[in-house]
Amino acid sequence: MSQPLIGISTYQEEARWGVWTLPAALVPAGYPHLVRRSGGLPALLPPGAPETAAATIARLDGLVIAGGADVAPARYGAEPHPRTGPPAPERDAWELALIEAALAGGVPLLGICRGLQLLNVALGGTLVQHLDGHAGPPGVFARHDVEPVPGTVLGSALPGPVAVPTYHHQAVDRLGRGLLASAYAADGTIEALELPDARAFTLAVQWHPEAGDDTRVMEALVTAAGEASRA
Repeated sequence: MSQPLIGISTYQEEARWGVWTLPAALVPAGYPHLVRRSGGLPALLPPGAPETAAATIARLDGLVIAGGADVAPARYGAEPHPRTGPPAPERDAWELALIEAALAGGVPLLGICRGLQLLNVALGGTLVQHLDGHAGPPGVFARHDVEPVPGTVLGSALPGPVAVPTYHHQAVDRLGRGLLASAYAADGTIEALELPDARAFTLAVQWHPEAGDDTRVMEALVTAAGEASRA
C-alpha cells in the first residue's frame, strides 16, 4: 500500500547556511518528521502564486497548514492590536488559497496553530489578537491540558484530556461558517476546530503536535488521506 503524500506549507525567510545568506523556504523539521512517523510521505510546499493552489492540491493526498506568523487583521476586518506581529501578506494569500482548494477538492486538511486561525478566517471567522498564558518565553513551548469534545473527530483521535505543546498568543474569537469547536483549554480558549460538513477530513488544532511525541492527530490526517486517495 502506498503512503499518502502530505503537503506541508512553508514560509519564505532570509536564512544563513555555510557561506550563504539568501531567501529560503523554511519550516521546522518537526513537521516532516511527524508526517513520516505517522505513516505519510511529506512534501514541502514553498510559497507560490495563489492561482496555482488548486493545481498543487490536486497532486496531494493531504495538506498541513503549518504554524507561524500572525494572520493580518485586515483579513478579518480588524485593526491591528499593539501586540499583533507584522503581516505576511504573501503567505496569507498562498495558504488561504491552499485551504480553499483543499476544501473545494475534498482533500483532507490539518491546520496547526496559525493553520487553525487561517481556517477560521477563511470561513469568515475572527481572531482574538492577544492573550496570555499559552506560550513560554520567546522560542520556548509551554504545555497545558486540552479537553477534546466527545463525539467529534478530534474526540475520536484523542479520547481524553491531553497535555500539549503550545506557543501562541492569538486564538479563535467568532467561529467561521460551519466550524465546530472540538477542544478547549481550561481558560475556555478554543483549542481545535473541525468542519463537519466538509467533503473530507478537516481538522485544526491550536497546539503544536510536531513539537511533541503524540502522533495521533497527524495519524488521523494520514489515515483520512490514504482512504481518500483510494476512493
